[in-house]
Amino acid sequence: MNDWALAAAALVASALVLGGIALRIAALGIIPGNRKPSTGMAWLLVILLSPLLGVILFAFFGSSRLGQGRRQRQARAHEAIAARSSDLSASNDQTALPAYLASVAHLNQKLGSLPLMAGNDVELIEGYHQSVSMMTEEVRRAQHYVSVEFYITALDPVTEPLIAALEDATDRGVTVRLLFDHLGSRGIPGYKQLLERLSGSAIRHRAMLPVRPLHGQFRRPDLRNHRKLLVVDGRVAFTGSQNLTEPSYNKPKNRKLGREWVELMVRVHGPVVGALEAVFAADWYTETNEILEVVVRQVPAHASVPEVLSDVTCQLVPSGPGLVAENNLRLFTTLIYSAAERISLTSPYFVPDESLLYAVTTAAHRGVEVELFVSEVSDQFMVGHAQSSYYRALLEAGVRIYLYPAPYVLHSKHFTIDDTAAVIGSSNMDMRSFALNYEISLMMLGPEVVERLRGVEDHYRALSRELTLDEWLERPVRLRYVDNVMRLTSALQ
Repeated sequence: MNDWALAAAALVASALVLGGIALRIAALGIIPGNRKPSTGMAWLLVILLSPLLGVILFAFFGSSRLGQGRRQRQARAHEAIAARSSDLSASNDQTALPAYLASVAHLNQKLGSLPLMAGNDVELIEGYHQSVSMMTEEVRRAQHYVSVEFYITALDPVTEPLIAALEDATDRGVTVRLLFDHLGSRGIPGYKQLLERLSGSAIRHRAMLPVRPLHGQFRRPDLRNHRKLLVVDGRVAFTGSQNLTEPSYNKPKNRKLGREWVELMVRVHGPVVGALEAVFAADWYTETNEILEVVVRQVPAHASVPEVLSDVTCQLVPSGPGLVAENNLRLFTTLIYSAAERISLTSPYFVPDESLLYAVTTAAHRGVEVELFVSEVSDQFMVGHAQSSYYRALLEAGVRIYLYPAPYVLHSKHFTIDDTAAVIGSSNMDMRSFALNYEISLMMLGPEVVERLRGVEDHYRALSRELTLDEWLERPVRLRYVDNVMRLTSALQ
């Protein structure tokens, strides 16, 4: 190699070294801005170890900001919800509530715009097939419109009757609107057939948060609209953890393992239906630029049957990118800190940030009985190991962890606080649901609804085995190493 080539190589090497140093120095002053310290430190570590790769990853995954047009539409939608929240039959008489619940309701309305509402009928639905069947029957009764929004919508033998009912409804002149997450649904077998079926019908459908670079649609690819809701005629609604797909997500590998998802849904009548409809209207406007009128209809009293709880006070809390700041996390931690006797948590993905971890472990140290229901084996490698990294701290604090038996995936998402409050919805207790996903959480007040949800928790406990600290400390070092690495990745937001 001649002198010129050596000089050029030395110059390139020097430029790379100086560029790496410059990137590291810049990252120190840029990355921590408006981020949680744990998130900032995780990104800094990646960039310090590999500046070029770290910067590339940060460019794709470092910001949860949406496009300007989408942000503006979303802001206008939520301003309209806030301005018209009084139309949703708000029950603002909170004098009978404990002081902490009144403050929680105030917090929820300030952040999510939707008020606390009394006079709702609530029915919990544990059966996977039962919930799809009940939604199908309500769609068959539809006279005016049906609004459907699910993270995953699939066409398979379980959902076929519901899709057919939606098609039949349009034949009767009912307006049917369907929203589904683009990447969430695209990953399920049969997605192409679903689109063909929808395109051949009068169902008005739209993929949420589409990522189509060739069509000028691109954003951080791991942002998701994770909400699940169905509203019929403004008189009845469903929400909870379940997606519109069969229990094994239509995947041969899951069927071979016998893996099925365990869910919990809730059917509601009453003014809170209008809140669910308002969330759908906001999401529909964000995706289509079409303004929907939210109409609150008179809901007849539900028949007095044991499955239905009457006169339940509810409040819906929407959360997600572009909203004030992690509304679901603030609701969860406030309720957990307020608990005096018992907390029961159910989450398929429990990957808490510092605030939630401290809330849960502090409650246990205060003498509150705290239990956590999770799957024995996670369906997601990275999340499962990140979740495992928190078990020692939880167990040492006195939290009782119950492992729902494999191969089932305990996918329901809910918790109860003392005998006063219950929360059910689409939100996991992980950093993704707090910062990256659009979610909805339904807070329900009163000992009757807590007791009903405690029955579900009792069922989980009867099927599960308790994890002990001694057992957990015997895990191989290699697994603990993987847990800790995956814990780091969970903070890269």
